[in-house]
Amino acid sequence: MAIKIKIPHWKRTPERRKGGRSRGSYLTDPVLRTAVAAFIILSTVIFGVFAFYHVKYERIIDRRMRGPIFNTSARIYGRAEVVRAGDHIGIEEVANRLRGAGYREQEDGSTGMGWFRIKPISLEIHPGEQSYHSPDGAVIHFLGHSVDRIEGIGNNAGQSLDGYELEPKLLTQLFEGEQRTKRQLVKFDDLPKDLVDAVVAIEDRRFFQHSGVNYWRLLEAALIDLRAGGHKQGGSTITMQLSRGFFLTPEKRIKRKLIEILIALELEQKLTKKQIFELYANQVDLGQRGSFTISGFGEASRAYFGKDVKNLTLPEAAMLAGLIQRPSYLSPYRHPERAVERRNLVLESMADTGAITREQADKAKATSLNLAAMNVESSDAPYFVDLVKDTAQNSLGEHDLNEQGYRIYTTLDPELQRAAADAVSSGMKLVDEQVKKQRTKRVKVGTGSSAHYETHEIPGPIPQVALVALDPHNGEVLALVGGRNYGFSQLNHAVAKRPTGSIFKPFVYAAAVNTAITGSPDKAFTAATLIDDSPTTFAYGDQIYEPRNYKNEYHGQVTARFALAQSLNNATVKLAEMVGYNNVAELARTAGIASVRATPAMALGAYDATPLDMAGAYTVFANSGARVSPQMIKSVRARNGDVVQDYSTDSRPVLDPRVAYVMTSMMESVMNNGTAYTVRARGFTAPAAGKTGTSHDAWFAGYTTNLLCIVWVGYDDYSDLKLAGAATAAPIWAEFMKSAVKLPQYKNAGPFQPPSGVVDVHLDKVTNLLSTSSCPNSYNVAFVAGTEPTMTCDQGDGRNFLQRIFGVGQPNPTPPTTNGPARVLPPGERAQGPSAPPVAQPPASAGQPEKKKGFFGKVLGIFKGDEDKNNAENGSPRNSKPTSPGNN
Repeated sequence: MAIKIKIPHWKRTPERRKGGRSRGSYLTDPVLRTAVAAFIILSTVIFGVFAFYHVKYERIIDRRMRGPIFNTSARIYGRAEVVRAGDHIGIEEVANRLRGAGYREQEDGSTGMGWFRIKPISLEIHPGEQSYHSPDGAVIHFLGHSVDRIEGIGNNAGQSLDGYELEPKLLTQLFEGEQRTKRQLVKFDDLPKDLVDAVVAIEDRRFFQHSGVNYWRLLEAALIDLRAGGHKQGGSTITMQLSRGFFLTPEKRIKRKLIEILIALELEQKLTKKQIFELYANQVDLGQRGSFTISGFGEASRAYFGKDVKNLTLPEAAMLAGLIQRPSYLSPYRHPERAVERRNLVLESMADTGAITREQADKAKATSLNLAAMNVESSDAPYFVDLVKDTAQNSLGEHDLNEQGYRIYTTLDPELQRAAADAVSSGMKLVDEQVKKQRTKRVKVGTGSSAHYETHEIPGPIPQVALVALDPHNGEVLALVGGRNYGFSQLNHAVAKRPTGSIFKPFVYAAAVNTAITGSPDKAFTAATLIDDSPTTFAYGDQIYEPRNYKNEYHGQVTARFALAQSLNNATVKLAEMVGYNNVAELARTAGIASVRATPAMALGAYDATPLDMAGAYTVFANSGARVSPQMIKSVRARNGDVVQDYSTDSRPVLDPRVAYVMTSMMESVMNNGTAYTVRARGFTAPAAGKTGTSHDAWFAGYTTNLLCIVWVGYDDYSDLKLAGAATAAPIWAEFMKSAVKLPQYKNAGPFQPPSGVVDVHLDKVTNLLSTSSCPNSYNVAFVAGTEPTMTCDQGDGRNFLQRIFGVGQPNPTPPTTNGPARVLPPGERAQGPSAPPVAQPPASAGQPEKKKGFFGKVLGIFKGDEDKNNAENGSPRNSKPTSPGNN
């Protein structure tokens, strides 16, 4: 059956015939058709642009998220601090150091670095799997503010311990490229709730609700900007801030804002809120410390409060959250009032959101900032960190070092580093004053009656500095300052080669004294050997060398001890010639001064070495003749604590221990009665040996029984400092050592102990022979046994009994002999007292002739004058002339 369908036909209606339009007629309207086409094209373009940027930034985000987000994951730790019974330290101080090392205050099931428990009079410590130490802990018992005793726990349970090593202090993580960022990565679960609530309350209250963009807040910020006529409000959410920090520049433009929104939406699709907040917490900038940017809450917590982020209190968390807005403007160190005001605003916001109660907010507002001591840049040891980084990268490779998250345990003592930074800071102010005085000149301006004088300071380079301190027995570098300001100059002067000046001279004298071991004892050089200190021209090959003493002052025949104490140039070169330039150069090279050549100029330190080189070389004297190479890294560990590589120092014998001790004794005289008098004048009284140095630069090298320190001061352009080491480097050394001996680990610097085969004897000041009761005016000298004088001053005086009684005639000294027994000092008696060496006067008067007694003075003991102490202590002959302290 067929079905017919009737298709209706449209007919023109009367209305249309009269000019009306139907709906279909709009499609033929050219204006409308143009508008529709434009809309379609614009929509297509917008969609295409959106799709392009969507794909582009999706790939960027995926690429960034695939690898490690933060590349600087290697951590650098300092030296472990040892707590011993009797140390003056309280429970809370030890607890704070454990908190700073990442220990938790109670056991929570996670191992990590470890945990501790505070009891009324004791502290229980339990290291974790990631600890540098073994899992064995300890209980430290306190009596008041001192450590009473220490007991082991675990495998050492019940055992009494002499000391316990705390966890090494985290110095920093390796910085990123040239940006020098300090960052300590933290997990979201490590962040205290108060910190998360504080950041959300002040930065993005709807963070956990929105999808990456808070459109109402963005619109509000735009309106405020329009009214203000500038960019006053950002309106960015935490996700948008993260987008900007990771992928964009901080410039405020509409295009950048749109891309920021796009990336934020992408991040919200790919990551959870916790992951986004964790990235933000590690990325946000929170201020500056020296030349380093403080990035993330982990680093900021240590920088501002000296503790792990998980141990932050409510007011501390609020202060860090407040810094996000303007870290420099709100710096709690420079602007504490601004920091407090901003912190209180954060607390108020937290109360508004219900994160804390009004009572908690008011209580937190009433607290002070309680900041940790401000870290001076040198205290952060940036130059040391650079050296450690280079050493570790050369050994392990940069990629593995960072990607594997290695932990680098170094030799740096944070407390000693702080003392070094303080000494350099105060000491360079004194140097600046001296330089300014040098450069300040009175200049005549005008002529005739209008002439007058004006004071002008001549421009010039800024003096630089280096300080290296190490343990002379194992070579561990304990403190290192490579310059006065890392931000100003990254050149590490601790490893920059400079002419060594007079701190090289002890190697000349050591080569001489070494003849007691290598040659015939009766021909050996000793501290009492006489050297001619007169103007001399030295020929070496076809070269002529004419050294001069300071201010052209010469002394004729002087003892080697006196020549070193007063740093006499001509006598030293003469001694090097007598010993043999090759012998001196060989000894110096063996000690680690590689650039030395066997020439007369060598004796005065004409060849280059770095302060670190000289520190290693001086261990020969301070370590019983054995040289130990400077060491900065002890161990590299994986994240889980497994050993990747352990480092050990190189040690080799260079001098016989007897020779090393004789040289130490001679350099004690430099400190007590010679050119280094400024060290004693500045109040450092512990037993010590050292040597000043002045060439174009200023040096001081010195050591105690447990600490060796080298200080250098000079100009980068090698121009002449024109200041003596005694006036520039020595005061820095003295200030550093005064602080060092106050620390428990360095306070036991006792007298130097002579090895077997060394004798200390009394010598008469006039004849340099053994003193007796008839010539008791003596000084003390150390000799390698068998090389000491055996004739007495009575035998060598050359005058009869009556002449000596009545002071008639002149003594005729006989050169010291070396045969027969010596008059050895009584047990315990030494040239320099073990506890309080005499503070020497400036050696400008050293060597003045003894004033004679008159006839009645001989009989009745009436003196016309006193003998100069410097001349006496060093045993200089009676025909000596004054020495200036600048001759060093």
